[in-house]
Amino acid sequence: MIEDPHYPNIVLSFSYRGYQIELDRGDWQGQEIYTAWVNHDQGCAVAVPWALTRKIALRQAKNWIDRRLDSVS
Repeated sequence: MIEDPHYPNIVLSFSYRGYQIELDRGDWQGQEIYTAWVNHDQGCAVAVPWALTRKIALRQAKNWIDRRLDSVS
């Protein structure tokens, strides 16, 4: 049993190239961190497990989507 579950704190959500990026803000050992979830028609993925700033998390999530789309074409 999880004593202290983590509930997502989505602070930003937007579409990018047909994908939905959701940015979660959390706390780890007193440090504010960000996680980026990417939702698409086949499911969802944690594109960025953690980043120290919102800007870094967004850039890495967009890069994750760009790489995925580039590998398909």
